[in-house]
Formats: sequence, C-alpha cells, structure tokens
Amino acid sequence: MARRGRPVAHARRDVLDAILYVVRTGCAWRALPVDFPPWQTVYWYFNQWEQQKVTEKILPVVRGQLRIAEGRDPEPSAGIIDSQSVKGADTVGQDSRGYDAGEEDRRNGNGSS
Repeated sequence: MARRGRPVAHARRDVLDAILYVVRTGCAWRALPVDFPPWQTVYWYFNQWEQQKVTEKILPVVRGQLRIAEGRDPEPSAGIIDSQSVKGADTVGQDSRGYDAGEEDRRNGNGSS
C-alpha cells in the first residue's frame, strides 16, 4: 500500500548533509547556510531521528561495514581505556584519582598550593 501524506519537499540526503554540517562545524541550527534545507526542517528530522535512536542503530552497522572494507573482522577484538581518563573522571572519587607526588609535600607544608 502506498504511503499517503505530504510529498517530501527536501531530499533526505540534503537533510543528512545539513545535520552533519552542524555536527562538524558546531554552528547554530539557525546559522545553516542557505544551500541546505530550512533549519526548522533539518532540526525536525534531527529531533525525530534522535528520539528513535537512529544513530545508535546505524553506527554498529556502518562500523562493521567499514571494518570489513578494511579487511578486518567486523567486531573489534580488544578495547583500550586510557587510565588518565579513568582517574580524572567525575564519577571517580577524589581520594582514588591516582598518585600526586606533590600532595605529600603540600600536606607537610613544604610545597606551594
């Protein structure tokens, strides 16, 4: 059965290109260049796709396709966590964020604060 409703005024590719432009440049939605669809249309699609979690559904598929194209296994075999990021994360308590060589000196009044 054919879908009814308003005909599409802007190609989805143009909308996607506009969203990627905002993501890459960090510009405001209202500052989209005029060669893209109107910002209200672009933002509407972005909002709809975010609510439907489209990005979270697409990324694993695209990542797998890219890895296969590079001759690699579609699923990564290992992950790396930067210990500095873990130590400095807001979710890690201050008392367990790692060793500070100058902390002992400051406690004893020998170092500058």
